[in-house]
Amino acid sequence: MVETSTEENTKTPDDSSALLKKESGYFLLQKTSKNLKKENAHVQRHRTAGAPGKYSTFLKTVIEVMKGSFGEKEVTRIPEFDTSKYGELVSYSPPQDYETVEQTWVSRPFTLVTVINNRRTHRNMYVVSEPVLTDFEKNLMQRVYESLKVFLLECDIDFNQMNKELILYNNFLKILEVYGIDLPQVSFYKIWYYMKRDYIGYGKLDVLFKDAMIEDISCDGADVPVYLYHRKYTNIETNIKFEEDELNMMILKLAQVSGKSVSSGYPILNARLPDGSRLEATLGREVTTRGGTITIRKFREQPFTPVDLIKYGTFSADVMAYLWLAVENNKNIIIVGETAAGKTTTLNAISLFIPSESKVITIEDTRELTLYHKNWIPATVRETFMGQEAADIDMYELLRSALRQRPEFLLVGEIRGKESYTLFQAMSTGHTTFSTMHAGSIQTAVNRLLSEPINVPLMMLSSLDIMIIEVLRHVGRKRVRRTETVAEFVGINAATGDISTREVYKWNPAHDSIDKTGTSNVLDGIMNGRGWDRERLNKEIEDRKAVLQYMLDRDINDYRDVTSIIRRYFEEREEIMDIIKEGKTLILEEHEP
Repeated sequence: MVETSTEENTKTPDDSSALLKKESGYFLLQKTSKNLKKENAHVQRHRTAGAPGKYSTFLKTVIEVMKGSFGEKEVTRIPEFDTSKYGELVSYSPPQDYETVEQTWVSRPFTLVTVINNRRTHRNMYVVSEPVLTDFEKNLMQRVYESLKVFLLECDIDFNQMNKELILYNNFLKILEVYGIDLPQVSFYKIWYYMKRDYIGYGKLDVLFKDAMIEDISCDGADVPVYLYHRKYTNIETNIKFEEDELNMMILKLAQVSGKSVSSGYPILNARLPDGSRLEATLGREVTTRGGTITIRKFREQPFTPVDLIKYGTFSADVMAYLWLAVENNKNIIIVGETAAGKTTTLNAISLFIPSESKVITIEDTRELTLYHKNWIPATVRETFMGQEAADIDMYELLRSALRQRPEFLLVGEIRGKESYTLFQAMSTGHTTFSTMHAGSIQTAVNRLLSEPINVPLMMLSSLDIMIIEVLRHVGRKRVRRTETVAEFVGINAATGDISTREVYKWNPAHDSIDKTGTSNVLDGIMNGRGWDRERLNKEIEDRKAVLQYMLDRDINDYRDVTSIIRRYFEEREEIMDIIKEGKTLILEEHEP
C-alpha cells in the first residue's frame, strides 16, 4: 500500500494498477510516428510551462508504485538471452564494393564487429552492429528511461554497495510490470541492452571499450567518424558518429564518471576513467572548431610483460635478459621515444623484474603502471579546478614526498619539467629510478635533459646507466613497435666535456632483428661488483634467457604468473633451472588479490 500525505491521493495497489494500465494504454500504444510526435510535443509544452499534465501524473504514479515494491522479489541473477531458441539479435553483411576482412562478437548476442575493406580504395573500416529497435520499442525505451531517471534520483540507493546492473534490471522489470506490458523476449533484451549500455557503460563508445584489440579511441568533432588505433589494423575509421548535443553530453558524462568537471569556462578535460583509461577531451567549440573532442588511451588490465614484448618482436630474449640483470642490480634506466612508441609499456614490463620485497613507489599523471608487488605505493598527481579550495599536487611535490619514504625503486611515468632535476638527484644519492621521456634519439634526449625547462646538470646526467630508444616502424605492411637502440652512459668525455654513450644493442631493419653491437660497461660493473668471472656472467645471462624462453614457449604471459616465476627464480634458482632443463611443467602459484 502506498501512503501519501492526503487522503484523496491514497491508493491501494489495485487502484494504482488500474490507473497504470489505463494510462499505459494511452501513453504506450500510440505507435504511429504522427501520434508520437504530437504526444512528445504535448509533454514538452507541459514541462516548459511547469504544469503537471496527464503524463506527469502518470509518471508520479509509476514512481509511487515502484517505491512501494522496492526490495521485494528482487532478481539476483540476470538470465541470458537464448540464441538457440530466438536466434541472433544482430547480423551484418557488407555493402556493395566492400568485402569482409574479419568479423567477431564483442558481446554476443548484442554487439558484432566487422572489419570491412573497400575494394576500390583498399581502406579498412570498423563497423559496429547493434540491435535495431522498432518504433514501438524506441517509444517504450524512452518512457522507461524517464521513469527510471526520476526513480533513481528520488530513491536513496547506495550504488557503491550494490550491483548497479542488478538495480537497473530489477527496476526495468518493475516498470514493465506497472505498465502492464508483457514484452516478447527479443524486444525485452534489445531494450535491456541499450539500458545497460547507456546507464552503466559508455553509450555509443561502450563496444570500443570492450574490444581488447583497441588501444586508442579518437572522436575529432561532431558529425565526424570516430577513429581507432587497432592492434591489428592500426588507424581505422568506424561507423560511429555523434551529433553535436549528443557529443557534448557524452563529454559531460565522461567527466562525471571520472570525478572531474568541464565547462565552457574551462573546456579542457584531462582525467582517468574508472577502468584506468586516460581521457583527454574538449567541450563544445570554445577551443576546437569542429565541436567537442574525445581522445581515450585505453588501460590494459593485464599489462604487457617481458614475454609479450619478446613475442611481438619489440625486444629479443637476449636484450630482455640483459635488462633483467640490470634491474636486479639497481641500474638507472630511462626509456625514450615518440608518442605511442610503447615507452610506458616497456617501463611496466621491465618493472616486473624488480625483486618482490623491494619498496617501490610509482608517480604518474594518470595511473597506467600495474605491478604485482605488495610493497608498492602508486601515486598520481591532483589537479584542481576553478572554485575548488584544494591545492594542486604535481609530480614535483609527489617526487619530493616519495624521497622521504626511502623507496628502493622509484618509477616516474614521464619527466618533462622541474621534477627531472629531483629525479636525477635521487639517482645520484643511490635511489634506483626508471622513467620515460619524449624524444626521437639519444642525442635529442640528452639535449632535452640539459636544456630548459628540464635543465639537469651535466655531472648528474652521468648517474644514468641505460637509455632505451623505442620507435614505431613499418615491417612489410605492418606498423610495429621496435627497440631501436639500447645505449649505456659511460661518463663525461674529458676532451670535449660532453656525455659519452656506448651503443650495446641496435635494431636491424633489414632482418627485423636486434643485434649486439658493443661491449657492456653495465654488465662488466655487475660482474665486478658481484665477484663473478666472465663465465659466471654469461651463465647468468643464459639462465635468464632460458626462463624467458620457457614462459614464451608455454604462453605464460599473465603479469602475475611472470612476476611469480621471476621471484621463484631469484629464491629457488637451481630448482627452477632443473625444471626448465628437464622440460617439466612449472606449477604456477595461485594469484593473490
